[in-house]
Amino acid sequence: MVKKLYNKISKEELVNSLNSESFKRITCSFYNYTLIEEPEVLRDNIYSYFESLNIFGRVYIALEGINAQISVPDYKWKDFKRGLKGLESLINVPIKKAVSDGVSFYKLVVKVKKEIVAYCVSDNTYDMNKVGHYLKPEEFNRAIEDGNTAVIDMRNFYESEVGRFKNAEIPLVEKSKELLPEVRRMLNGREDHQVLLYCTGGVRCEKASAFLINSGIGNVKQLHGGIIQYAHDIRRKNIESKFIGKNFVFDARLGERITDDVIANCHICGSPSDTHRDCNNDACHILFIQCNQCEKNFDGCCSTKCQEFASLPISKQKELRKDPKRVIKRRYFRNPKISES
Repeated sequence: MVKKLYNKISKEELVNSLNSESFKRITCSFYNYTLIEEPEVLRDNIYSYFESLNIFGRVYIALEGINAQISVPDYKWKDFKRGLKGLESLINVPIKKAVSDGVSFYKLVVKVKKEIVAYCVSDNTYDMNKVGHYLKPEEFNRAIEDGNTAVIDMRNFYESEVGRFKNAEIPLVEKSKELLPEVRRMLNGREDHQVLLYCTGGVRCEKASAFLINSGIGNVKQLHGGIIQYAHDIRRKNIESKFIGKNFVFDARLGERITDDVIANCHICGSPSDTHRDCNNDACHILFIQCNQCEKNFDGCCSTKCQEFASLPISKQKELRKDPKRVIKRRYFRNPKISES
């Protein structure tokens, strides 16, 4: 009998099962840029092993490495770490626990990809043996204050909208494949400046730093372990946080509070808010920022049109979804500085 290597249970059943769990879960992440000669084999091994431990999450595997964000049952934590050491490509990989607890994933997805971060750049534009110098939190904080320094947020705009380092430069892009060319353009004329990169957990800065170095930027440095490790370290060492607001995360939590600063605004009314929500209209699902009052006023939807659509009987909604003119097809994140109003 061939063992299933993908989920076959409905979302409703998975969520109900998750809500009935009597134990806690630990959300964590890890990545490793290393040659994986047989990604499909590792994919199947990872899926089988994680499923046996009731681990949920998202894992991407490619020839260039592995990138994972997962939710591990607390009583399986030691087994999980011990098992990773048995996989050659993950023997010494650092594992970063999430900054804050909360329900993050409800199923396991393990996929083979062309890249573990979808930058879509050709191999001759970077060398993963030449990446930026790693900085610890104290070093990164000091470097921010240096003259002739560019602090670049290597995330999409909607992530930095709710939290970022002070004085960071924000690329106005919404997709990873647009990020590297835009950052290089932003640095035109500043090739001799110190460039500091940061991202959520570090994986995006790895290839980004290699790309920038290859393109002629000589002094590139990156925050070791990303915002996640930074948040842990500054709390442990009682260091002032130069990062303000929330750290956006790609799971059901949608964010981790780093400081009490609220630097964003509701996309509907403009009042201070940094809560991302998934539009409650199943034909939309735009991710946007919405305050508590607007959530009530619009029933968790992003607009009156979506609110009206979501209030229709399910049978009517299904009928209207067949007409592409009646349904919002965009799935990118609402960005008031880029997207149409």
